[in-house]
Amino acid sequence: MLPSGNRMRRREDFTLAVRRGRRAGRPTVVVHLLRRDDAAQADHAPLVGFIVARTVGSAVVRNRVRRRLRHLVRAHLDRLPQGSLLVVRANPRAGTARHGELAADLESALDRLLRPASKGRR
Repeated sequence: MLPSGNRMRRREDFTLAVRRGRRAGRPTVVVHLLRRDDAAQADHAPLVGFIVARTVGSAVVRNRVRRRLRHLVRAHLDRLPQGSLLVVRANPRAGTARHGELAADLESALDRLLRPASKGRR
């Protein structure tokens, strides 16, 4: 389970991360990461939110995907910068993906977002 202090709850945080954060897409997930470097946010724990739309499957499938993603992200919390916002959006293929595929896609997307930005990219 994801610790309570790391759960994103406010709509404004979701919107900010999706609109202004860097994005990495994979077949089962799209990950948005916004690093907040201002002093007011630097001492806060990173916040993580999940978007699992109806296109993923029935309510049972969506909840299963959300639980699996929460479990997978928990292992990567220590890699996230303090004060950052992370939104993980499940693609329709996530509903039928095996655990290993979901884990590999999430890790690959996070690796891409956490390495230093190359010149010419945001």
